[in-house]
Amino acid sequence: MGGLIPLTDASRRPVHFPFVTICIIVANFLVFALELKGGEAFVLNWAAIPANITAGHHWITILTAMFMHGSWSHILGNMVFLWAFGPEIEDAMNPRRYLTFYIAGGLVAILAQIALSPSSTVPNLGASGAIAAVMGGFLVTYPSDQIRVILIILVFVRIKLVPAALLIGVWFLIQLLNVGSVATVQTGGVAYAAHVAGAIFGMIFARRFEDPERLNA
Repeated sequence: MGGLIPLTDASRRPVHFPFVTICIIVANFLVFALELKGGEAFVLNWAAIPANITAGHHWITILTAMFMHGSWSHILGNMVFLWAFGPEIEDAMNPRRYLTFYIAGGLVAILAQIALSPSSTVPNLGASGAIAAVMGGFLVTYPSDQIRVILIILVFVRIKLVPAALLIGVWFLIQLLNVGSVATVQTGGVAYAAHVAGAIFGMIFARRFEDPERLNA
């Protein structure tokens, strides 16, 4: 067995403090604490259930679902990926544009999954659709950057540098090949279609959200 965990961009450091990225991470952990306290009832009330959305109910969950997670491994994995790619994209945009981009990417991702399975009663939750948008944005903005990763092969652990284009490109291909399936987590589902939609949104729109003053500074 093996795996790969992205850590940071080894090619550049953000010029500005990643305030929004940190706030998003904190918000996700605060909501997860509410989930642990509220249990299944909380999840069913605030996760996005496609059948409810298409019936015209609980539309607010399209937004709230992107701050929820099904397990500790789910939230830790997502936040690691966000921290690996978010600060540089926030730096290329600005706090306001980046937050708008992040939320828009998450909304597009969840709506794509709802469109694929409109009658599903499986709760959809997680920040991965929004994070996929950030990764898609990173792919078109900094494709040649080297990403510092933890590479795990059986019992061997190494720190390696992997080009962003290769890392995100392979990740995107895996998501694309799994569209239509749902990886179950402790209290719901993580949809690959949402990952693909979020990433495509990021690839198409990230450059439009960039702040010229920051890029030319």
